[in-house]
Amino acid sequence: MKRYFITFVLIFYTLLTFSQGFKGGVTAGLVGSQIDGDGYSGYKKAGIFAGAWVSYTFGECSAFFMEVTYFQKGSRKNPNYDKGDYDAYLFRTNYVEVPFLYQYKIKRFILEAGPSVGVSAGYYEEFNGDVLSDYPGYDRPARLSFQGNAGARYLINRYLSFSMRFNYSLINIRSDKNYDDGQSIGPRGQFSNTLVAAVYYSFGTAKK
Repeated sequence: MKRYFITFVLIFYTLLTFSQGFKGGVTAGLVGSQIDGDGYSGYKKAGIFAGAWVSYTFGECSAFFMEVTYFQKGSRKNPNYDKGDYDAYLFRTNYVEVPFLYQYKIKRFILEAGPSVGVSAGYYEEFNGDVLSDYPGYDRPARLSFQGNAGARYLINRYLSFSMRFNYSLINIRSDKNYDDGQSIGPRGQFSNTLVAAVYYSFGTAKK
């Protein structure tokens, strides 16, 4: 995972130093996620979102945006003892993800949308304390993932902005295999469904 960040940092500083119209910075935030197709609902799996970004402004309102982030996703089900439900489930899947977004500025708001690609940085799954990801023949999540993104950002000041983004798998991250313990997967497989709230810091305004 380190080599992805090192490569991005080198590209990032090269762009900022030698190119006109570029700006960049860092970002960090919180993730609420679920996996569509695993039988559990709700954005109950918390995670972190952190990385660096660069953008290129063209025209008065448009920009091309790219970032590299460490992105924690997954699914969680907690027991509900009051209702006689004792099952506990946890699925963690982490990615180094790179989105390529088009941004459109309207006064202090920025609307953004576009695809992203992710590379697996690890996974873990357990059901009632039984670590499923240790089983032989475990159905591992995809090493490469592809997502669609849509969101909005509010410009607090010259350097800070707050963002809300929706991130959803364009293809399934795992097949329609069923486990012997009764956990079922949807007929189309599993899809990551994620909400991200993040703060963005800019190192400065774009050069003109």
